Amino acid sequence: MAAAAPSRPSASPAASASPAASASPSAFRSEHDLLGDRDVPADAYYGIHTLRAVENFPITGTPISAYPELVAALACVKQAAALANRDLGLLEARKADAIVAACEEIRGGKLHDAFVVDVIQGGAGTSTNMNANEVVANRALELLGHDKGAYGKLHPLEDVNAGQSTNDVYPTAVKIALDLTAQRLIDAMEVLRDAFAAKAEEFADVLKMGRTQLQDAVPMTLGQEFASYAIMLEEDRSRLSEARALIREINLGGTAIGTGLNAHPEYAAAACAHLRAITELPLSVADDLVEATQDAGAFVQLSGVLKRIAVKLSKTCNDLRLLSCGPRAGFGEINLPPVQAGSSIMPGKVNPVVPEVVNQIAFEVIGNDMAVTMAAEAGQLQLNAFEPVIAHSLLKSLTHLRAGCLTLAERCVSGITANREHLAHLVTHSIGLATALNPHIGYEQATAVATEALGSGRGVRELVLEKGLLTEDELARILHPDNLARPHLRNR
Repeated sequence: MAAAAPSRPSASPAASASPAASASPSAFRSEHDLLGDRDVPADAYYGIHTLRAVENFPITGTPISAYPELVAALACVKQAAALANRDLGLLEARKADAIVAACEEIRGGKLHDAFVVDVIQGGAGTSTNMNANEVVANRALELLGHDKGAYGKLHPLEDVNAGQSTNDVYPTAVKIALDLTAQRLIDAMEVLRDAFAAKAEEFADVLKMGRTQLQDAVPMTLGQEFASYAIMLEEDRSRLSEARALIREINLGGTAIGTGLNAHPEYAAAACAHLRAITELPLSVADDLVEATQDAGAFVQLSGVLKRIAVKLSKTCNDLRLLSCGPRAGFGEINLPPVQAGSSIMPGKVNPVVPEVVNQIAFEVIGNDMAVTMAAEAGQLQLNAFEPVIAHSLLKSLTHLRAGCLTLAERCVSGITANREHLAHLVTHSIGLATALNPHIGYEQATAVATEALGSGRGVRELVLEKGLLTEDELARILHPDNLARPHLRNR
């Protein structure tokens, strides 16, 4: 009997995750693979393939169990495969029922701690698929009344993986996990959109100066400014929904390279039908499984949409930080709710920490997009071996963006207040008012007034009245908030 798996060096980020490190020498079972025999902890639901993978890939310290949607998606695929193979007479009903029961437990949240392989791994996801096969098989064996590792009764590869390859199981499971996780982000974006929309309504009557290139431009309302953030989020929710539709095309049934070798001719359609019923997602089998097995385009598309969301969300957070900067020596137009002390040396300082953390999420998502791009480009011939880093990058982006949207909505946007008097003062004393007077007194006169106002510190309104260019009533009409911020409504 081979020795127990050695613990990894303490310098490894995942040193404590060595599966056999904590088991006593008398508490092992022996398993065999093409490299020989190894001892596996007797109570472990994983097996020898998982054991080797944990030893081989001490990369991130993040096991696939960190993404529960991915673990549940793997169980969905294994369940659908078992049902399809049973229907086609390729798997005994007794075995299929046990596999299905084990998968349903995993989908319900059980045994996730047995999915221990690192999320980034060589082999195009083979270690993840092996981990799933072994956990499902060992739990199914228990349900049948057998010991873990009694693979003569029910085998991880011969039975759980029947008619399958990592190359169709893994991308299918990843797509399901991405779809489910994307829905959670869409829901979180709705929460943030509603928070901005509520502020837009609250600030609908607050006049302020709009800015272009950080210079005074023309008046608008603070409500219009916040409404634009809500609209941008809604647009991106639509784009994300479109990207979800693309990842619902799967290659399940293509096995190794898309030719369907070792799978029943009717397996692909049967497995997909069961998978649709299990996941309640409108999944479809690709028309050409050879193309679908090597194509990572849907992942690139989704990543691009996530980058778009991140870029626009970060821009919005930049605006919030800028509009609230001060409180005395900056713009000071809005107040972000204070959530923690801002400095260990400057008493009373409060920082825009929530927008700052969302900025950092955006930077990460943009970097993840580059990782997805390079991994998709690096695929060769009939398979992309780099889908693990694609999955990790996309799941991180989706998960962190969701958390960022909820945090921004609940810890920042919902508590924003406006400095109404300060905003009104800025409008009154801005030379940007000259733009509104341009159609009435001409460009040259408006320029002269703006230049004098800037040089003297006096207000545009005051100078126009002093020079007799317009009457008080004319100015009141022209500079009415509705005419300044909503000129397109004048003739309605």
